[in-house]
Amino acid sequence: MRMPERAGALGALLRELATDRRVVDEMVEAAREHSPEVARLPTAENRRHVAALLTAGLASFERLAEPSERDFAEARRLGADRAAQGVSVAGLLRGVQAGRQRVVEIALDRGRAAGIPDTALLDALLELGRYASALERALVDGHHTAELELARTRRDARNRLLRRLLLDEAGDARPGDGLGPRPDDLAAFGLRPDGRYHCVVTELTDPARIAAVERQLCGGGALFGTVDDRLAGLCVRLPPADLADAAGLAVAAPARPLAQAPALHRLCVAALRAASRAGLRGLHRLVDLAGETALAAQPALADLVSGELLAALDPADEFHRQLASTALTYLDHGQRLDRTAEALHLHPNTVRYRLRRVQELTAMPPTLAEPGGRWPVPQTVRWWWALRTWLDGDPLRNPAAGRPGLAQPHRPAR
Repeated sequence: MRMPERAGALGALLRELATDRRVVDEMVEAAREHSPEVARLPTAENRRHVAALLTAGLASFERLAEPSERDFAEARRLGADRAAQGVSVAGLLRGVQAGRQRVVEIALDRGRAAGIPDTALLDALLELGRYASALERALVDGHHTAELELARTRRDARNRLLRRLLLDEAGDARPGDGLGPRPDDLAAFGLRPDGRYHCVVTELTDPARIAAVERQLCGGGALFGTVDDRLAGLCVRLPPADLADAAGLAVAAPARPLAQAPALHRLCVAALRAASRAGLRGLHRLVDLAGETALAAQPALADLVSGELLAALDPADEFHRQLASTALTYLDHGQRLDRTAEALHLHPNTVRYRLRRVQELTAMPPTLAEPGGRWPVPQTVRWWWALRTWLDGDPLRNPAAGRPGLAQPHRPAR
């Protein structure tokens, strides 16, 4: 119930509380005692905010009019400041409520000493409690608003730093200074100028999923964000398997100094394309994809090799495709007849027959499928590349086959 006026002894009490430095000191002491997060802040900072809140609150309470948005502006500013200082909402409220409890105790003691009836004190304190609850809501609102803005700002800063590190962008560096990010910029996100980091690139491009995964990946010497519209980052230790699986497909380079990050990022992106075309999932090391990545980077050369070595084969002839698939499976299985037959669920003699037919139709060396016969590595790579390109189609001539790079895994004929 609103009191008709706030004059006389009660009005004097309110004005006394609003101007008494000792009241502010006791509220600050109570807040610091009950909230370790608030206690970490400078005492002068606590005093400034408590004094401002107390003055605004009691001034509003003393008026007959209902509190307005202007009465809670200082509370919102306090909530925003505490968010910027890293104080959680829970820590903020613990401090505020402890200070609120202390000023109520002081008001009761001084009101009774001044002869104010308990009924009048109770009415005043109940109304003050309603105002205090609204003030706390304003604190939380200011904190949440600032927290969202800080998160967006920090996310933008993180992405800018990653682009500078991974794409070698100048960012906000001074033109012509030839310098990368300053040590302070790196330290703000847990990186060290002399550190060695794995470059990790994922195929994750959905903003909502990126936000969820990057929150789990960041920290502990790791920095992840959006680079070229996909989730990528740097880390001291490789991500655990479950997080790599959450990203769908990821490629990780060996740990190297930050100066090598742009080159490693380019290689990881190329390897990611190769791995994606091969239908791979989870986390894969860049080194393990080195061969496929290097070959995928030369689509024009792949076309020349395939066209030269397999010119006699007709892509529209299903038997020719069966022969080429068998030969590729043979190379994939270490030029072992028994392993090839097992993989294709064929009799070894059938595999041997098909390999000899390929030899008859093309310039394939005759040692293939002979007991103990093995090609030199360069020759093996050349024929593997030709067969793979021929079976998957040439992206330069056939756009439906996909982007240049390692195509989808061939399906061996049965």
